[in-house]
Order: sequence, then C-alpha cells, then structure tokens
Amino acid sequence: MNFPSPQFPLRRLCSLRFSAPSDRRDSFATSRLANALFAFALVFPSVFAFSLAAADTAPPGQSSSNLTNHPLTFIDTSIENASPLWYDFEPDGTVRVHLIYDHERSSPNRAAGHIHFRLHARPGSSLKIEFINLDNVWNGKPGSVAGELKTVVVSQNGRDWKSVALESLPQNRVQLNLTMPGPQLYVARVEPYRLSDLDAFLSRMRTNPLVQITPIGATVQGRQLEILRVGDANAPFRVFVRARAHPWESGGNWIVEGLIGRLLKPDAGADRFLKRYCLYVLPMVNKDGVALGRTRFNLRGMDLNRNWDKPVDAELAPENYCLEQWLEKMIKAGLAPHLALELHNDGNGKLHISRPPVPQLERHLARMATLEKLLRQHTWFTEGSTQSSFRNSGTLGDGWLERYGIDAAVHEFNCNWIAGLNDYPSAKHWQTYGENLATVFYEYFNAIDSK
Repeated sequence: MNFPSPQFPLRRLCSLRFSAPSDRRDSFATSRLANALFAFALVFPSVFAFSLAAADTAPPGQSSSNLTNHPLTFIDTSIENASPLWYDFEPDGTVRVHLIYDHERSSPNRAAGHIHFRLHARPGSSLKIEFINLDNVWNGKPGSVAGELKTVVVSQNGRDWKSVALESLPQNRVQLNLTMPGPQLYVARVEPYRLSDLDAFLSRMRTNPLVQITPIGATVQGRQLEILRVGDANAPFRVFVRARAHPWESGGNWIVEGLIGRLLKPDAGADRFLKRYCLYVLPMVNKDGVALGRTRFNLRGMDLNRNWDKPVDAELAPENYCLEQWLEKMIKAGLAPHLALELHNDGNGKLHISRPPVPQLERHLARMATLEKLLRQHTWFTEGSTQSSFRNSGTLGDGWLERYGIDAAVHEFNCNWIAGLNDYPSAKHWQTYGENLATVFYEYFNAIDSK
C-alpha cells in the first residue's frame, strides 16, 4: 500500500474514508495507514492541530465539511469478491479510489487491478471516480496496468451488466464518469464470477451422470479444490483446462461453463465429441484470492501461473501442489492429457505459445498452429499468437511441456474488446466461446490423430 507523501495536505488525511475490508485478514492495510496518521499526530501535534484548524478555514471549494453534500454516500466493499480499497475526495468532488496491491513473495513484484464494489449515491447524480495505485511491478520492472484499463462494467442489480469506457489520465491513472441510475450501482472490471457462482454450478453438475467431481486438495485457507471430469475416462483423447489462477480474471469461468454445457447437451454433436475426448477441468484454482478480492497472487505471495518448471513447493503453493500430484498420478496411470489450456484475461487476448528447449518443440509448434487455425475457424478468436521468439518460463503452458511433454498453452482473453465480434466482452460472449471450444477440441484431435 502507498502511504500519502509528506506534501499530502493533512486536512485531507483527516477526512479520509475507508471502506470495510471484505475479510478481517485484509484489515491490516487499513489499520497500517490509520496507525501512521496516529503516530504523526503524536510526534507533530502542533502541525496536526494546525491542519485541523486549516480545514475549518479552507476556501469553500476545498473544505472537508463540503463532503457532507457530496452525492456519494459510500463505497461498499461488503459484497462478495469486493476489492480491497480505500477512498478520498479531491476539492472538485472527484472520488479517488485507491486499490490495494497484492505482493509477490521474496520479490518487488506487486499487482492491483481487480475492481468490484458497490456505489451508494444520490440517484441522478454525476460521479467522477479516479482509480489510483495502478503502478504494478512485474519482473522487477514498472508495469502499470493503467494502459490495459479501458473499460469497466456496471450493474444496478449485480446480475445484468453493461460496459462503460474509461478515460485515461496522466501519471498512470484512469477515470470513470457516470450518472447514477438509482441509489446503488455495482462496478467491476469484468463481469464477476464469484465462489457462490461456482458453488451453484458444481451443485448442478453433481446430478449429471456424465460428470465426476473429484476433490484433489485445498487452498492456503482450506477451501476445497476439485477437478471435474466430463465424459468417459477411456476416451481416445484427454484435454485439461484450468481457470482463475489470477483472481480478477473471471472470463475463464464463463468459458468453462459454456464448454461443459455444450458437452452435456442431449444431442448428436455432444455424443460425437465425448466419443472422441474426455474433458478435465480445474475451474477455480485461486479460490482464496477470489474470495478476498485479490488481483494476482495466492495468500502466500505465489503466482499460480509460475514456477511450473520445477517441483511445486507444497507449503507456499498448495493449490499447484495438489494439481501436480493429480497430474503425476494420471501420467503413471497412462492417462496424461494430450492438450492443456490455461485460461486468463488481459488487455490483448493472444494465444501464448511458449518455447522451452525440448526435443519435441517443432511438433508442439505445429500442433499449436493447428489449434490456432481451428480457434479462428470455429470461434470469434482473431488476436493471434505470440511471436516466434516468445518464451514465458514457468507458466503452465511452458512447464507442462518442458517437464511432462504435454502440449499446453496459455489462452488470454481481452477484457476490453472482442475484435472478432466488434463488441464488448460479456459472460454471454465468453460462454459462447466455451461452447465452440467443444468443436475446436474435436477437430484438433482429429487433426493430430491423422498425422
């Protein structure tokens, strides 16, 4: 978390408002700032008192007392999957939302970018909301997410969402301008998919005879992780799909729902697909992060889409460790996946094809070219794949190929725009993509089987 600089006006510090953390374990971020202000008041009481007096004598446009007339009543983070944040106000009434960073273990890397909260404000009022703390660090280098933040989605009821464009501002900031359609409005970076959504989906799946749900382990906080098998384990081919390694990236869950839904339709197409391949899915690997509204890392500071190039540390990344154990049991049983896809969201939407130094690299690249061709043919995918020099060491796509010889890739989905549809992303569009993946997998296995 970034503390205000010494130049930050103390009268504004006195008027800071903090939202309630979505979980008690997140309260440390808010309390640290409060403790810092208290310590400052003890050490510099005269300055602090002067600041309080100055607030009372400030010009009307800058007085903290004017905040009582602000149309915003509260930013509510009591909702499921809410962002950890705090907020304050500019003299012109702009609401500054300070997102709180996740931090990677033993690293300067940090990430913010998950947005999900509920506004309470006067109906019909206009709000300017500026997002702060977007200066992410990756691989030890600054990598602000502001350039990828181009849209958010809003909803009056938390179910029906529409996209709203953001305005880019200097110094890695973005601004949301909106008019309140009623007394409350949900705001999210992408259409949310929460733990309760997954629980409801799993409940529906448990009654289907074509689905087997197998617990494989638990998260840092003890949330159960499960793998769904759809179809016959003895089918000629097997495909593995994983979603939600990074908590904010909910698109993968909607794709999984669409894919499984298509395979379970009572029609000839689904019968044909399941005679050709069996699907295995880990639908939400970073459940703790989703529950607590985090952006990237697990609760022990590990990126669950990294470090697959070596054995997993069971203490630091139990989510990956239980998947590694499941995979190695499958390999020993002669049931290794023939294809693995890791689903993510970003601001570009490419198919990430990594190139570790393995003997079968040329065969792998040829198969990935086939996969890309089929994605273009049967879905709205148009973004293309990474360049011929690309390698992203330690991702699931890279590590599973290097360690186990499994053809694997990371499939990113643009969270701002779907070029192939000329439309904003939505749960419906991602579900449709998942439905069409069923055909892509069928044709892919036909293609590699004939070679």
